[in-house]
Amino acid sequence: MGTALVYHEDMTATRLLWDDPECEIECPERLTAALDGLRQRGLQQRCLCLTACEASEEELGLVHSPEYVALVRRTQTLDKEELQALSKQFDAVYFHPNTFHCARLAVGAALQLVDAVLTGTVHNGLALVRPPGHHSQKEAANGFCVFNNVAIAAKHAKQKYGLQRILIVDWDIHHGQGIQYIFDDDPSVLYFSWHRYEHGRFWPFLQESDAHVTGQGQGQGFTVNLPWNQVGMGNADYLAAFLHVLLPLAFEFDPELVLVSAGFDSAIGDPEGQMRATPECFAHLTQLLQVLAGGRICAVLEGGYYLESLSQSVCMMVQTLLGDPTPPLLGLMVPCQSALESIHSVQTAQVPHWTSLQQNVAPVLGPSTHSPEGKSLPLLAESPTCEAAEDALSPLQDEVYLRPTPPICTVVALAVPGAALALPPGVLLQEESASREETEAWARLHKSLFQDESLAALRKILCLLGGILNGQVRNGVAATAALATAATLEVIIQRCLSHGAQRLLCVALGQLDRPLDLADDGRVLWLNIRGKEAAVESMFHISTPLPQTTGGFLSCILGLVLPLAYGFQPDVVLMALGPAHGLQKAQAALLASVLRGPAGGRILAVVEEESILQFARTLAQVLHGEAPPSLGPFLMASPEEIQALMLLKAQLEPRWKLLQVAAPPPGPCSPIA
Repeated sequence: MGTALVYHEDMTATRLLWDDPECEIECPERLTAALDGLRQRGLQQRCLCLTACEASEEELGLVHSPEYVALVRRTQTLDKEELQALSKQFDAVYFHPNTFHCARLAVGAALQLVDAVLTGTVHNGLALVRPPGHHSQKEAANGFCVFNNVAIAAKHAKQKYGLQRILIVDWDIHHGQGIQYIFDDDPSVLYFSWHRYEHGRFWPFLQESDAHVTGQGQGQGFTVNLPWNQVGMGNADYLAAFLHVLLPLAFEFDPELVLVSAGFDSAIGDPEGQMRATPECFAHLTQLLQVLAGGRICAVLEGGYYLESLSQSVCMMVQTLLGDPTPPLLGLMVPCQSALESIHSVQTAQVPHWTSLQQNVAPVLGPSTHSPEGKSLPLLAESPTCEAAEDALSPLQDEVYLRPTPPICTVVALAVPGAALALPPGVLLQEESASREETEAWARLHKSLFQDESLAALRKILCLLGGILNGQVRNGVAATAALATAATLEVIIQRCLSHGAQRLLCVALGQLDRPLDLADDGRVLWLNIRGKEAAVESMFHISTPLPQTTGGFLSCILGLVLPLAYGFQPDVVLMALGPAHGLQKAQAALLASVLRGPAGGRILAVVEEESILQFARTLAQVLHGEAPPSLGPFLMASPEEIQALMLLKAQLEPRWKLLQVAAPPPGPCSPIA
């Protein structure tokens, strides 16, 4: 199984035949630029390339009326003047003699991709199509869109495969009102759209694009609009929207398929969006979606009119679908005030419909969370304005950043040679060990804890860690002796820092204390998830109880762990399952999977020997790129879990801005009245 790329060169045949400044940006070069980028970077060659076929008129009828289909069919015989006159009957549309053929190919490509994914031929894929589709309605072309490619694909998946829960993520910068209208009262389709809105002053100038519109009838709560009321939204704003709105709802919804209306006019440099998100951001957004629906993602191109960022963003998405590591996400991870206000408005509108949002209660400080007496917690400097945050983002580079893929992806190192363990395809069992002399030198501070067996385990770990730090191995899973787990972690930390790692994120589960002599200098962020009370010892030393409900666990991951991880921007992630960690396999798999993003996949998961056979295969699977298993039915977090998380966030928000879910007091980037 791999990644499909669906395309047909005939979709470049339509172009504007008369002068129209509004429509001239929707040009054939959009497809050729994206495809050229994929070829030049060797990504097309790694995909299963499928040639698009025309959708039938019966398939078009899943969404569109026979009269409208007939109208578009007639454009094949119209002359230039007639085409121009017909185009003027619609908003921001042009027709061409090849429009009917190209639009049917666009729908057909989306349907072929859904078929390939749902039959197991591939795991995911992208349909490179034009014309786009998300504005098109039952009986009307709109905004360059003729037939609604993604909506028809969703209807097709429901009808042919019996799917009952489909998530549509529309990250195009324009509101996909066509999709919204089609599924307005349908609870089987959860539609999420962020879009440039500017309080209704940006196209398509619709009040129903605002956050308060949540669907009708049985579909209430299944339309989620996130309106951007300012231009200049960047990587941190997009991440905050995913972590605090989309992903909580998506996990509760539990989709069987994810469709992405992949418009890249929301990327930096695009004249339509005027946003600041870099192409790398779309790699991270894609990877976050891969933990849903068993990784079944079908992306369909929508907008994107600045050819350079369009091409680079498409490449970023495809390389992530192929399983390559995500590149570093540049810029300050500080959402601007306007973005936080928009996120808060969505949460307010949706909270009656979603249990996952009802868990976001205002924090009230109490004794269960504490700071060390007499110690003031270091704060970050004042939050920058939106403009300052934008300036911190690097300009679009001439060449997209592609982290070289290590020769070996995922490695498992066992302390006991020959232990019975069936590894997933592509995952290697490490046979080598670090030298005894090197290992003893690193272990000298804990010599009493490292006996022969534990020293052998440490030799395996240091060898694997060296491969990760040197770029020969992407990530790995290693066993450690039970009595030496804490000492092993300290050795790993010192080895990473001595190798030149600037920032190391340690996520320790169970009874594992932070090394006492570890400097609190900001190079190591220690997050302990265990049974004890929540505590903020410093901005880089945090403890939280392990939630016992699915809702509490997801809130911990999405509302605490990932905001901290992306805000910290680590070089390496160390995930340790220590004594009495209490994690189920599905929980460990989800945690490992989402932690791949912040460090570009450079993760070492350390598991005590008594648990290694239970967890090694599951962890290796997700580190190698497979989707984590479902956590099971969504259960709301307990009051104690909610309290612990909110109290932690209240203390950490001054330093870690991605934790914010509500806007700070009005400041320089408040919306214009």
